[in-house]
Parts: sequence; C-alpha cells; structure tokens
Amino acid sequence: MIDTHAHLQDEMIKDYKKTITDANDAGVSKIVCASSNLENSKRAVDIANEIACVYATVGIHPEDANSYNSDSIMQLKQLAKNKKVVAIGEIGLDYYHEFASRDLQKEVFIKQIELANDLKLPVVLHTRDASGDMIEILRKYKNKLSCGVCIHCFNMSLEILKEILNYGFYISIGGIVTFSNAKNVIEIVKNCDINRLMLETDTPYLSPVPLRGTINEPKNVVFSAKRIAEILNISLNEIDEITTKNANRFFNFNR
Repeated sequence: MIDTHAHLQDEMIKDYKKTITDANDAGVSKIVCASSNLENSKRAVDIANEIACVYATVGIHPEDANSYNSDSIMQLKQLAKNKKVVAIGEIGLDYYHEFASRDLQKEVFIKQIELANDLKLPVVLHTRDASGDMIEILRKYKNKLSCGVCIHCFNMSLEILKEILNYGFYISIGGIVTFSNAKNVIEIVKNCDINRLMLETDTPYLSPVPLRGTINEPKNVVFSAKRIAEILNISLNEIDEITTKNANRFFNFNR
C-alpha cells in the first residue's frame, strides 16, 4: 500500500526512521511526506533524500499563508527541482481557523497552482469550510491543473465529488472513514470512481478506529483500506492493488 499523505517531519513523530520501518513491515511500500510551510518542506525533502521509499510534497498550507513573502515561490521552485519532490502541497483554503485572511489564502493558493503548472507537477489540496471558494478556483484554473489534483482527506458534497471526478481529479481517504460519524465519507467512497481513489493517514493526525487518541502512523493506513474494502464489498487485496496503481499514476514517482 501507499500512504499518500503523512507528515513525517511533525514534532509528534519522535523517531521518523522507526516510523518508516514499521510502515514497511506492515506492507506500506511508499510514503508521501506532505508539507505545510517552507521550513517543513525543506525537512520533507531531506527525509525523502535520506530514505528511498519516501517522497515529498512542498508547499504553503493556508494556515501558514501569513508566512508567504516575495521569495516564497522561488524557494519552493528550488526545492521542487529535487527528483524526490512529486507534488506541490498541501495547499488550499481553510476558513475554519482563518489564521490568515481569506483574500491572502486565495492569493497564496493561486500562486502555488501557477507554480505547479510551470513545474509540470500535480497539486495536493487541503480544504476546510471553504468548499464554495475552493471549487470556484478549481473551475477557473482547471487548465493550469492538467498535471493532476488530489483533494486530501476529502469530505465535501457528492455534487462537488462528481464535478472534480469529471475534471479527472483524485481524492484520498484516511482514518475518518473508520469513525462512527463518517456517514458522508462513506457515501463519498460509495460514489467515487475507484480509479480516482487513494489512501492516506495524515500522520500524526486522525488516527483510525480502533486507535483513536494515539499518534497516527503510516502503518495504520491498513485500517482505512479495510474499511473501504468493506464499504465497497471487495477484497483488501483489490483495494491495495487499485489504490497503489492510482498513487503511482498520480505522483509519477519515477518521473
């Protein structure tokens, strides 16, 4: 299996090497280390350079939009030249916390879409309480997103799901699908084109049932995979094979 979204550089991960080894022992073949600002983008690239099965995304999360300055795009561009960088992300909009103004979030988001287009890289998106503005930007800039889009931890409406699938975009699903209140996510799984579905953990956050309250790790991706297999009434091996194929296609690890 492939964990397409894990923050291995997060301070809650005390021993990232052991975390990666444990994941490999559990059958996780690749891990994409996601970033949220310039500092941890650099750390993600360092970890990816050090460990063969790890790849990195680089980008500025909407919660970190206030850290953006005139040099940020050039620094991200330099980082993205590394062969282990497979996407720009996670980027997007977050109106739940609003640590940065909505206008600034949109500006930083769009500039990074344009960067991904220039670099011919896909993007990994974060959205929370911002579905309307998110889909409006995706509609407007879809011609600059031809290298691919994955909305991670997808939990928007079925109508938006249908639209993004029509664009050829992807979604990733993590531990939320195992929660008792996961009715919307379950419907998303049922209505998603399985060839556009990927697995994630969002390590160290959102640990799946039965590990709620613990620090999440990439090895736990199997819990989400098992639940998705149950929802779709197919085997775990099929989920493994299909989502791995999807992740390899989306991230193009050997580009």
